[in-house]
Amino acid sequence: MYKFISKIISNFKEIFKPFEAKTLLPYNVNNINGSQIFFLKNRKSNKKIKYYIIRRSPGAGLFSNLIFVLNHLIISGNCRYIPIVDMEHFVTIYNEKNTVNNTRNAWNYYFDNKNSYNLKKIYSKENFILTSNKFGKNFSHKIATKKFRNIFKKYFKIKKKYLDFAKGFEKKNFSNQKVLALYLRGTSYKTSANHPLPITKEQSLNLIRYFIKKKKFTKVFLCTEDLNYFNAITNEFGDKIIYMKNNYRSFVDNAFKNYPRKLHRFKLGEEILLEALIMSKCNSFLYTNSNVSEFVKFLDNKKRINYFLIDNGFNSSNEYVARWLWYYKNILPKFLGGFDKVTNVKKI
Repeated sequence: MYKFISKIISNFKEIFKPFEAKTLLPYNVNNINGSQIFFLKNRKSNKKIKYYIIRRSPGAGLFSNLIFVLNHLIISGNCRYIPIVDMEHFVTIYNEKNTVNNTRNAWNYYFDNKNSYNLKKIYSKENFILTSNKFGKNFSHKIATKKFRNIFKKYFKIKKKYLDFAKGFEKKNFSNQKVLALYLRGTSYKTSANHPLPITKEQSLNLIRYFIKKKKFTKVFLCTEDLNYFNAITNEFGDKIIYMKNNYRSFVDNAFKNYPRKLHRFKLGEEILLEALIMSKCNSFLYTNSNVSEFVKFLDNKKRINYFLIDNGFNSSNEYVARWLWYYKNILPKFLGGFDKVTNVKKI
């Protein structure tokens, strides 16, 4: 009887465990043979080592990977190692089977290195540190600081074509307008344990009405992967809503389950990077806390944007409770623990 109950519980957990995106490619570590690999045991320099290989496979969202890299750049700088981001041999969920932007390294799909290096030579002849895939206990997710901006600028830059696109988008759509950037996560965020609870469609519409009527915004740049929000907002507010037209959006969490277009995985990263760059050019930013919103703040080094944080509460830390909590709160009245019609917003 005990074994039977245990099996039922095990199957229940398997059915309802959160979806984890998988890579399209396997590890490609055949070239890492002749070198001596060291693993980071402390943060003290080792004279035998020259290079610091940053890997994160399969990794997570683009800006989660970026935050991971930035924290490792700090460590490598303190130890005086040369940092190299290898998302070619240690593939991420963004890696495509073919080259993109003349590279197989998913990091370099979006960012250019300021220093050149030969990975094949390093792996065959040099000693190097190989990082863990996991976030360190002391890693910071708050990257909108001078320290992180400077370390990024020292080693990398965002590809010029993306900066140019964002600048052109701003010129075409934002001239003589008071623009609110609105970042809404839905789909997977509704079931993510220990993450901010997304707002409902009703709450999102009420927020936009308030900011247009009371705060006098003339345009809203909408960034969301969730078609439930997208359709409701664009249907009600029409041409007051600006957005990137060809981005992938869906009603459910399937961005990394489907492959509906050529270079789909690469384009998912490209689209959110472009949206973040565009949001950083708006007058104000209304958002839920996430790695995307943190990157927008990272870009705003002159601190010219007004920030408004959406506070709808936090999901449960229990991943099985978290799978259902948002949906229960969405249908329950407020006096039974459901969401309010108007969510809290804090000016930061």
